[in-house]
Amino acid sequence: MSRVGKMPVKVLSGVKVDIKDGLIKVDGPKGKLSYQIPRGVEAKVADGAILVTCNPAIAGNASALHGLSRTLIHNMVHGVHTGFTKELDIVGVGYRAAMKGQVLSMTLGYSHAVDFELPAGITAKVENNTHLVVSGADKMLVGMAAAKIRGFKAPEPYQGKGIKYTNEHIIRKQGKAAGAK
Repeated sequence: MSRVGKMPVKVLSGVKVDIKDGLIKVDGPKGKLSYQIPRGVEAKVADGAILVTCNPAIAGNASALHGLSRTLIHNMVHGVHTGFTKELDIVGVGYRAAMKGQVLSMTLGYSHAVDFELPAGITAKVENNTHLVVSGADKMLVGMAAAKIRGFKAPEPYQGKGIKYTNEHIIRKQGKAAGAK
């Protein structure tokens, strides 16, 4: 039995949880999320908390999905209550970003501007043309959007130019030694 799966998920104030036919729906001030609970894993609301249990007799892999299901439900409750954010920095001369509605337009040293349409439920804010804050209720979607934005121009190790997470440390390489014998 999973240690993580045994811990109850506290339902925060302002969050509504509905569980029917293996589908859990969580509604809060930041949005609505749903998750199909796998076979062999059950969830129920009791005393202001969600308890996740597993029954390996129903499905053989239920114990493997027990802790995962509990963590995903916890992330849903936290996401609709406070949300998740990822911060990115754009490093490089002339590199910048701007929001045009739901489209993030970036100048990254290419011959053309790179436009990225944000997925539904994800918002981005550009500060000082070089600092991006990606936020939303779904933790996985926020992480995927931030990784996709970073992938347009990953930081290179010689000058450190590109898009990096704010708390990411880029390991720098030494360039060619001029005139070394």
